Amino acid sequence: MSYSNFGNKFTRPNGITQLMEDLGKANSSNNPDIIMLGGGNPALIPEANEIFVSELQKLISSTKVDQMIGLYDGPQGNDDFRVALSNKLNDEFDWGLDSENISLSNGSQANFFSLFNMFAGEMPDGSKKKILFPLAPEYVGYADQGLSEDMFASIKPEIELIDTTSDPTNPGSKQFKYIIDFNAVETLLAEDHDIGALCVSRPTNPTGNVITDDELYQLDVLAKQYKIPLIIDNAYGHPFPGCIYTDAKLTWNTNIILCMSLSKLGLPGLRTGIVIANKDIIQAMGRINGSMILAPNSVGPTLMTRMIKDKELLKLCRNVIEPFYRDKAQTAIRLFDEVFGDMPVYLHKLEGAFFMWIWFKDSQIRSETLYQHLKEKDVYIIPGQNFFINIDDNWPHKHQCIRINYAKDETTLRKGLEAIKLIMSE
Repeated sequence: MSYSNFGNKFTRPNGITQLMEDLGKANSSNNPDIIMLGGGNPALIPEANEIFVSELQKLISSTKVDQMIGLYDGPQGNDDFRVALSNKLNDEFDWGLDSENISLSNGSQANFFSLFNMFAGEMPDGSKKKILFPLAPEYVGYADQGLSEDMFASIKPEIELIDTTSDPTNPGSKQFKYIIDFNAVETLLAEDHDIGALCVSRPTNPTGNVITDDELYQLDVLAKQYKIPLIIDNAYGHPFPGCIYTDAKLTWNTNIILCMSLSKLGLPGLRTGIVIANKDIIQAMGRINGSMILAPNSVGPTLMTRMIKDKELLKLCRNVIEPFYRDKAQTAIRLFDEVFGDMPVYLHKLEGAFFMWIWFKDSQIRSETLYQHLKEKDVYIIPGQNFFINIDDNWPHKHQCIRINYAKDETTLRKGLEAIKLIMSE
């Protein structure tokens, strides 16, 4: 059977698909000894889940359920939800939004597919543009989103080793942080006129990095200077789910495309992605939705609308979800120090999301090899190389890092870290 160029590109094997297939098989296994530290699934937080289930039960017994399951929304998504969300964001941040600044989709992945291919790839004049990630590593789910080949560019980070000896909460912890190399970003933008948009996640999957307010401001200035949009993936950020453990201000203007999600609240199965942008972009997103899916899923927006209107969702995030993950982060740091304290191993500073990004500095064991050895022992992590999108494969650091989901119970996380140490010590 012959496929089109599209078919060949999106059906060929790739690293992340193989990893997800491995994780899927492990998750469906009946093996009680599997230690699952891979994947990006949020935790099932009992208090939050109880509230969501209760809200769903009330919805099912109301008249709204008929519209939710029996009628199409418009191509930009559920009107009531978009009005409620724009009002709430105006209350919190005074951005001057209305519902026409918001579009919904069936998950963030669908949004990024549309946005990346709107601003990059083959252009009407025959030229080709790219999406620039100013700070690698970056979310691996971006890597295969382009309809065109070679559609992404990334900048290597500056690596700052952090002295935590003066921090009473993390004495002796070996940590580091990725910093944007603005000289490299500005040089690329000045020399390469084929950049169609900047994109950064904040907090970042896989590292838990939260770029500073100043870094975000500089990216915004550069995007405006070069007349390209700045796309911010805010799936883990404020105001929901609010998984940020450092000072960070959320910002938006008409040159910023801000992407959000209901998934990290603990609702990944509802597949609800959110785009906040100027009205021209939102109209374009709606037209893409109409062509591809007719209309976005109604369940997530309908479920959350009342909680947003009545200020219950933000209260839940601040009082339950953010403290839950902050406590998990503190546990992760403590276990890291206990397990790897005597080894040249570094942890990226945990500033947000729910991932540990571990750097085996100077290790001769590549993360891909470590992944295979651990899988044989029923321990699942994510090797780091696939997150360095279009970064030189000869850079050793690219093969020295792994990602761990620490939204687990302490016993499971400790067992996994000790299994990793055992292999790295051999």
